[in-house]
Amino acid sequence: MARRARGIEVSKEDREALLKWKRSPTAPQKLVRRAAIVLAAGDGLTNKAISERGLGSVQTICLWRKRYAEYGIEGLQDEPKSGRPRQIGRDKVAEIVATTLTPPEGVTHWSARRLAKQVGVGHSTVHRIWQACDLKPHRIETFKFSQDPQLKEKVVDIVGLYLNPPEGALVLGVDEKSQIQALQRTQPMLPLRPGKVARHTHDYKRNGTTTLFAALNVATGEIIGECHPRHRHQEFLKFLKQLDREVPGKELHLIVDNYGTHKHENVQRWLKRHRRFHLHFTPTGASWMNMVEIWFGIITNQAIRRGSFDNVAALVGAIKAFLARWNEGAKPFVWTKTAEQILAKAVR
Repeated sequence: MARRARGIEVSKEDREALLKWKRSPTAPQKLVRRAAIVLAAGDGLTNKAISERGLGSVQTICLWRKRYAEYGIEGLQDEPKSGRPRQIGRDKVAEIVATTLTPPEGVTHWSARRLAKQVGVGHSTVHRIWQACDLKPHRIETFKFSQDPQLKEKVVDIVGLYLNPPEGALVLGVDEKSQIQALQRTQPMLPLRPGKVARHTHDYKRNGTTTLFAALNVATGEIIGECHPRHRHQEFLKFLKQLDREVPGKELHLIVDNYGTHKHENVQRWLKRHRRFHLHFTPTGASWMNMVEIWFGIITNQAIRRGSFDNVAALVGAIKAFLARWNEGAKPFVWTKTAEQILAKAVR
């Protein structure tokens, strides 16, 4: 239903478009400001109240309210300037947009020059239309919708552990970073210098791998970690026994993913004998809910990816050194999303 405010009626369609302008990180700031003015007017605010929000003078606000009232959302655009008349009509713009959405056979996406040649315009024209329509064929993002039949129950369980941990118990995010390669660059690294970024060779020698087992204490941010040469249920059992030694007495709630080692029958038998251990599984395809994954990303970026290691022992040494420094100044990660917010996006 349209909303009326002092002579201005903002339709539902216009409101959605204006909100998109207002929230867009790439829209020109003048359009963002004009959209905010009209939205505020549609909410019943006076010119003075809108001006007090820092959106411009009362005269400026009057101007854009009047332009919207007379011409609608198109009136918020700048008026055409003098000069050569526009050469690209609406039909051509629609053709370029439609063609952009359907890549040609044999390639995954259009480039501006390839598309310009296809439709008979200049590549700068294609760029302008892509920018105006917020089209970015060169970019791609990842997604994953969990198909777990227990999605809701698992999300509620894990978020509950983060936001309302059991009293007198510890919540640990547990996982393994497997197949960490000890890569040795073929020549010594050239260090950072003023005007020069750090550089290493593109090629390398593989000197073996290790697997890092890690448990993140959700309350403190501290890490218990150990490296093992393989990634089997035997190594996972060794790590559980290490947790049993290093964290005595308390109930332990372990957040883990659905990897087979975590559900192995030998692991299950051990857990039955150690009742203070409780495993909570993330939904299938949603291991990102385990906060230890955040730490894995940090150690990869800061200690592993740019390193050069002569052997696995050197790699393990670098991992242990990083882990020790981390624990000296550890701070917890803060979970902010509720289960309802996650499920609203995860369920399709």
